Amino acid sequence: MSRTFAYCRVSTADQTVDNQILEIANKGFVIEPHRIVTETISGSTPAKERPGFMKLLDRLEKGDKLIVTKLDRLGRNSIDIQMTLKHLQQTGVEVHCLALAGFDLGSAIGGLVMQMIAAVAEFERELIVERTHAGLKTAEAKGKVFGRPKALDDDQVNEIREAMKTGATISALAKKMGVSRATVMRAAQ
Repeated sequence: MSRTFAYCRVSTADQTVDNQILEIANKGFVIEPHRIVTETISGSTPAKERPGFMKLLDRLEKGDKLIVTKLDRLGRNSIDIQMTLKHLQQTGVEVHCLALAGFDLGSAIGGLVMQMIAAVAEFERELIVERTHAGLKTAEAKGKVFGRPKALDDDQVNEIREAMKTGATISALAKKMGVSRATVMRAAQ
């Protein structure tokens, strides 16, 4: 007997899977609550490294259906998605993606559409990475300093080094500078 499962994933804890579950229900899929697998994990994590998805794979059997709202719920890039789909297809699981008009991704047309969309999605992600790196380089060229602010300026570091030479203790210097002992020890090196 065929069972229907849903896999719903969000990337951060402040997001919910409610919209994905609602979208699946609105498309007419009736899925028992214990067959809805939800997970909060970054899409950059490969499918085979996601604890919730791996538990789902253990539950799926030949003839079952897996519903996802979008391809990116399944994998981080087209290769990851294709490997995941191939594994599911070999297991005998039908995979339906709502964003692809519910095609069975194991069928010829579903596979073709999936490959085209996955390639475009991967291209878009690569463009975002390129734009991000270009923005960082531009900001850096304009003098923007990234990372945590320094606890001590160069004069304070020199003062600590000189004081250490004359026998000052790390604790006393930390108290005087208003920083931790670890910060003083790093400055003294």
